[in-house]
Amino acid sequence: MASSVGESFLQGLFSLEGRTAVVTGAGAGLGRAFSRALAAAGALVAAADIDLGAAEETIRIIESEGGGGGAFSVDVADADSVAELALGLKAEYDQINILVNNAGISTPSRKVHEIPIEEWDEVIAINLRGVFLCSRAILPLMLRADGPSVINIASIVGVQALDPSIISQAGYAAAKGGVISLTMQMAADYGEQGLRANAIAPGWHLGTNLGIRVGNFPNPEDQQRLHELLVERTPLRRTSTAEELAPLLLYLASDASSFLTGQVIAHDGGWTIW
Repeated sequence: MASSVGESFLQGLFSLEGRTAVVTGAGAGLGRAFSRALAAAGALVAAADIDLGAAEETIRIIESEGGGGGAFSVDVADADSVAELALGLKAEYDQINILVNNAGISTPSRKVHEIPIEEWDEVIAINLRGVFLCSRAILPLMLRADGPSVINIASIVGVQALDPSIISQAGYAAAKGGVISLTMQMAADYGEQGLRANAIAPGWHLGTNLGIRVGNFPNPEDQQRLHELLVERTPLRRTSTAEELAPLLLYLASDASSFLTGQVIAHDGGWTIW
C-alpha cells in the first residue's frame, strides 16, 4: 500500500495532464526528445519549427506513442513569424502552460577575430533574439494559465569558456550567456504572477548533429577524437544524449519544481566543476 501511495504521489507531481506545452526547434534533436517527454507526461504539445515537415513528423511520433498536439511553422528570429505563431496558439489552445525555448543553431569553430559579422548576427538573432521574441509573444498567453513555466535552453558555454583546442564559438557563447541573464530577469519580472523561468545548460549531448552541420567534426575520425577528449575531461567519464536530458526538462515543466525559479541547471556530467 505504501508503495502504491508513493507512486501515485510522484505521478501527480510530474503529471502534465490538461496542460499545453510549446516547444521551439521541435523538429529534431533535443526539441523532439523534449516534445516526446512532455507528451508522455500528458501535455498537449505544440511543436514549432522552421521546418514544418519536421515538426509534423514529431507530432506523428507523439501520436503513435499515445500523445497529442499540433505542428506549427515559425522562424524564431523573425518578429512577424513569431507573432503568427502566437496567434495560431491562441486560436488553437485555451491556455499555454509551458514554453520551451529550444530553437538554436551552432557555428563553426573559430576565434573572435575570425568570425564574420554576418555569422555573429545570425547566431545572436536565432539563439538569443529568438528566445526574447517567443517569450515576448507567448508570455501573455501563459499568465492566465495554471503552473506556467518557461524553460530556456542555454549551454555550459554560456557559463564558462571552453578550451579552444576543443572548440571556440564566441558568438554561440555570448548568445547562451544572454539567454541565462534573460531567464533570470524573466523570473524576477513574473514571479509575483506565479510564472517560473529556469534555464538548462546542457553539456555534451551527442547525436544532435548541430556541430556537424556547420563543419565542426565532419568526419568519423574528428568525431572520435572529440568523443575521447570529452570523456577524458568529464568527471562521469562519458557523454550524454537528448533522451537523458529530457527528464530534467520534465521536472522543470511540472509541479515537482514549483518553488524553483531563476535558476540555471548544468546537465553536463560534472564538466563545469573543473
